[in-house]
Amino acid sequence: MKPALIWALALGLAGAFGLRAAEPVTRPNIVLIVIDDLGYGDLGCYGNRLHRTPHLDRLAAEGARFTDFHSNGAVCSPTRTSILTGQYPQRSGIEAAIGFTLTDGVPLAKTTIAEVLGPLGYRCGVFGKWHVGHVTKFGPNDQGFHESYCTNNNPDYHSHVSRDGKVDWWKNQQLADEPGYLTDLVTRHTLDFIRANRDRPFFAYMPHLAAHFPFQGPKDPAHRTTGKKWDDASKYGPLAKADFPRAYREMIEAADASVGRVIALLEELALREKTLVFVCSDNGAYAWVGSNGPLRGQKGDLTEGGHRVPAIANWPGRIAPRQVRTETVLTMDLLPTLAAVAGTRSPDTVDGVDLSGLLFRNEALPARTLFWCDAQQKAVRRGPWKLVVTGETAALYDLRSDLGEQRDLAASVPERLRDLSLALAAWERDVGPRSTAR
Repeated sequence: MKPALIWALALGLAGAFGLRAAEPVTRPNIVLIVIDDLGYGDLGCYGNRLHRTPHLDRLAAEGARFTDFHSNGAVCSPTRTSILTGQYPQRSGIEAAIGFTLTDGVPLAKTTIAEVLGPLGYRCGVFGKWHVGHVTKFGPNDQGFHESYCTNNNPDYHSHVSRDGKVDWWKNQQLADEPGYLTDLVTRHTLDFIRANRDRPFFAYMPHLAAHFPFQGPKDPAHRTTGKKWDDASKYGPLAKADFPRAYREMIEAADASVGRVIALLEELALREKTLVFVCSDNGAYAWVGSNGPLRGQKGDLTEGGHRVPAIANWPGRIAPRQVRTETVLTMDLLPTLAAVAGTRSPDTVDGVDLSGLLFRNEALPARTLFWCDAQQKAVRRGPWKLVVTGETAALYDLRSDLGEQRDLAASVPERLRDLSLALAAWERDVGPRSTAR
C-alpha cells in the first residue's frame, strides 16, 4: 500500500484539518503549468521586449513573481522528477533526459503529488509532456493520475512523431494519436478536464511541450515521419536555423495564449478565487533561441542560466498582487506546498519545503543549503554563495554582487570553498549521483 493511502486512512480527511468528521471540507483547485525550456528572460514580466506574453504578465502582476526560483535540473527529466516527488531527482536515479527506453524512469514506489492529493478527493490529470519514464512502464496513471494525455518526449508538434521515429501521443498510457498542434491539444484536454471536474477539487498538471525543439510555430509545416531516427540536426525541425528564434517566439506566445484560455475558463466557471495557479519552467533556455536575461550559461549548464527560471504564483484573495519574491526556492518545493494548500502533510521523505507561509503570510523560509548535480557538473548554494564544480575545477561566486557568475572567488575566500565542498560531498553521500532510488 502506498504511503499516501496509509496517511489518508490513518489521519482521515477531517483529522488533517482538525475538524469534526461531519463538517464538510472545501479544498481549492490547483493548476500547475510548466513551460518547457522557458528562459529566465523570456517573459515580458521578466524584461523581455520581443515576446508577447500578456496572460503570464497579468498573472505575475496580480500575484507573486519569483526572481530566485530554480529547477532541480538543467534539463527536463530531473526537474519533472522533483516536481512529482518533492525530492532531489538523484533519489529516483534521474540525472539526465530519459523517455525512449523501457528501463529508465521514476520508480513506481515513489509517492507523487497525485498520490498525495488523490486520497483527499482530488481528481488528478496530466496533459502534455511526461518525460520521467516511458508511459507504458512508468506512466502517470500508475503514479496516481486519473486521466492523462501526454508524450514521452518532444515529438513533432504537427505529426506527433518523436525522435525515435514513432508516434508519441498517449491517452491513459495507451497510444491514441489525434490531429492537432500539440500546444492546442494540451490546452483542449486541460480545459475539458476542468469543465468535467468543476464541482469537485481538481489538480490539473499542464506540462507544455513548448518551447522545446523541434522549433515549429502553429503555422509551420510538419516535419518528422515514422520509421526513421531524428537524432541529427534534423531533430530541431523543418526550418532554417535563422528561423528558430521566430518559431521559438511563436511557441512561447502560443503557450501564453493557452494560459489565457485556462484563466478565462476558471473565471467563466466562477472558480478563479478557488484555484491556485502556479507557472514555472523546467530549465533555462538555449541561448541561441531564447533569453536567460543577465545569467551565464544555458540549458544543460549548472551556472545560473541553466536552472534559474521564471516562476509565478497566483491565487486571487490569497496571494497579494504585485509581489516580487526574492527567496531562493526550487521545483522540489512544489509538492510540499501543494500538499499544504490541499490541507494535508507531505511525505516525510521530501527534500523540498512548504512555501505556503511565504506566499500567504509573508513568513520567512528556513535557511538551507541546496544542490544540483549531473554527469558533467555539480553545484551547491548557501545564501548568496554558489560553488560550481566542473571536473577537477571549482569556481566560487557571490551571487549578490555577481549574478552573471563572472568573478571566481575561490582563491579569495578559501573557507567558503572548503565549507561548500564539504557540504556537497556530504549531500552526494546521502543521495548519490545516479544513485539507487530509495
